[in-house]
Amino acid sequence: MRVLLKIIFESFAQAFQQLRANKLRSFLSLLGITIGIFCIIGVQSAVDSLENNIRGSIEKLGDDVLYIQKMPWNEDPGENFWKYQRRPNPSYEDYELIRERVTSAGLADYHVFIGEKTLKFGSSSVEGAFVLAVTYDCADLFKLEFEKGRYLTPSEYHYGSNKVVIGHTVAEQLFGAIDPVGREVRLMGHKLEVVGVIKQSGRDILKVMNFDEVVLLGYSTASKISNIQNNNPFGSSVNVKAAEGVSIQELKDELTGALRAHRRLRPREENDFALNNVSLLANILDNIFGVINLAGLFIGIFALLVGMFSVANIMFVSVKERTSIIGIKKALGAKQYIILMEFLVESVILCIIGGLFGLLFVYLITIPLSAALPLDFYLSTGNIIYGIVWSVVVGVLSGFIPAYQAARMNPVDAMRS
Repeated sequence: MRVLLKIIFESFAQAFQQLRANKLRSFLSLLGITIGIFCIIGVQSAVDSLENNIRGSIEKLGDDVLYIQKMPWNEDPGENFWKYQRRPNPSYEDYELIRERVTSAGLADYHVFIGEKTLKFGSSSVEGAFVLAVTYDCADLFKLEFEKGRYLTPSEYHYGSNKVVIGHTVAEQLFGAIDPVGREVRLMGHKLEVVGVIKQSGRDILKVMNFDEVVLLGYSTASKISNIQNNNPFGSSVNVKAAEGVSIQELKDELTGALRAHRRLRPREENDFALNNVSLLANILDNIFGVINLAGLFIGIFALLVGMFSVANIMFVSVKERTSIIGIKKALGAKQYIILMEFLVESVILCIIGGLFGLLFVYLITIPLSAALPLDFYLSTGNIIYGIVWSVVVGVLSGFIPAYQAARMNPVDAMRS
């Protein structure tokens, strides 16, 4: 053990001596390692940051929630567009059936997309506000948080009171610095009182449930001011959360049976509805990010190959310069494996130094990227370890042949050179 520690210590000293004595040569040689690690870990960190952001967005949909819609999420809508378009929209009757008969369902929400409408307050207006008619469980199912005010009360929802909940962006554009709660707005010719403002969404690239630009109406209220029948061109969805202790598969099976019976589908007929879950999107993301990571790996490997040959060149030169010293060590009884280990460790140390610079550059570039883009870029501990492991592997590969050559030298010939 003491011999090994001594070899490592001497190799450290030799590596730093090489860096000090041949600054330009060492810099150019280690540049390949730095660029290679920067490419591999840079791409990996960017993909990890993007993947976590997107997966975090998708997780807001809930992994224990099924979305009953016309089209499945895991198919290209263009391939069977007309087939899915002919399906009936999920209806309020479907929602009521689920509430009454599906025992594995916990929360259930039915919402209808009414369209993009103009919302007015005094002389101010917001065009293109996304108006959504929802049932009472919407707030709990999607875990809505409010920066001002509240959600609809049970009586306001059931009796169709002229109350409305708006998103952060809508409130900001329509009211500015004025407190929106309690103010009266006009929508589709009707006066509505604002009772709550939904908290602003986080820094998500993919905002799968973006409530910033939404105007939420209770279903009863929306029925009075708009046509929200089954043939609504903007579509609708029934969203069902599994009850406590119920698996998503149990919920799926019971929903399938209940909906098929309700829609009177024959045993041989396929479902005229899709039961969507975040697992479908997760599988698609696994494939996409797997390909991106593989592409980044190939780019980095080519850069590392260049760096590997550069470090091997340093090691060959180092062996040449220290040939007589190697001969003296062997004459004094140094074993082949000691000489081999000495040069291998030196090569690994040089590559680790280059790799650490690559990791430093990755970290430095994440700072302006996080500030400039709506995404938090970061260098994880796992990627740091991954980068150092790559550096060690390249160090071993690039230093083995020079180290083996040094270990095999004849001590007499080495001292004469």
